[in-house]
Amino acid sequence: MQFVRHEQFRARLAVGAKRQVISLDVFQVRRLMDKVRNQPVHLFFLLVLFPVGTWITRSTPGELGLSPDGMEGSALGPGEKRPNGAFPSSGVAAAISTANFWLILLGSTLVLGAINAVVQHLIFFLRDQGYSSSTASRCLSALLVSSLGGRVLVGYLADRFRKKNTMALFYLLLGGAIPLLYGAHHLIVLWTFAVVFGFCMGADYMLIPLVTAECFGVASLGKLLALIIMGYTVGQWIAPWMAGTIFDHLHSYGLTWEALTVACVLGAATIYALSLPSPKTLRPS
Repeated sequence: MQFVRHEQFRARLAVGAKRQVISLDVFQVRRLMDKVRNQPVHLFFLLVLFPVGTWITRSTPGELGLSPDGMEGSALGPGEKRPNGAFPSSGVAAAISTANFWLILLGSTLVLGAINAVVQHLIFFLRDQGYSSSTASRCLSALLVSSLGGRVLVGYLADRFRKKNTMALFYLLLGGAIPLLYGAHHLIVLWTFAVVFGFCMGADYMLIPLVTAECFGVASLGKLLALIIMGYTVGQWIAPWMAGTIFDHLHSYGLTWEALTVACVLGAATIYALSLPSPKTLRPS
C-alpha cells in the first residue's frame, strides 16, 4: 500500500508539472508575439494559477475508483464497493473494436482540428479586420489564459456529472463561440469570443483522457490515448491547411468559420452518442 501511495504521489507530481509547462507556454507565446512585459500577469500565475493547478485540481485514483497499474479491483478491500462511475478496464484490441473508441476519435479530431485552425489563423484574421498586431496578440493571449480557467473548472464538473455529457457540452459551446468572429469588428464581441472559446478549449484537453478512462478503464489507457492523439493530430494538421486554402480562394474566412462551427457541433454529437454502462449494473451486490 505504501508503494501504491508513492506511485500516486509521483503521478500527481507529473501531472502538476505538465500543467505548469502548458501554462508557461501561454506566456511564452505572449512574450514572443508582443514583446511586452506584464509583471501583474506573472504575479497572478505564481500566486493563483500555480497553487490551484498543483494542490486543488487533483483527484487520487482511489477517489475515482481506479486501481494501481490498471489492475481491476486490486485497491478494493474485502467488502468494498466500486464507486459510482468506475468501469472495468478494456484491452486495446477490445477497445478499438467498439463504436465508443471511434466516436471519441472522430469527435476529438473534428473539434481539436477546429481549435487548431482558429488559433493558427486568429492573428491573420484580426489583422485582416484592421486590428494592429499588438491588439491581435493580446486577444490570442487572453484566449490562452482563459483556457487555464477551463482546466480548473472542468475537473469539478466532470466529478459531478457524466464526463461524456460534460465533454459534449463544452464541444457545443466551442461551436457556439466561433460565430462570434463574424462580429469581431466590435471589440466587445472579440473579447467575449476570446474568453468563451479559450475557456472551453482548456476544458476540452482535460476531458479526453477522462472520457477515455470512463469508457475503457485504465489498464490500457496510455496505449489508447496514444492512438487517439495520433488520430486527432491529423485533424490538427488538416483543418488549418483547409482554412488557409479556403481563404486563398475566397479571400474571406466566412466559410471557414461556418465549417469549423459545424465540425464542433458534429463533434459534440459524436461524444454525446457514446454508450456507457449504467454504474448501477457494475456495483457488486
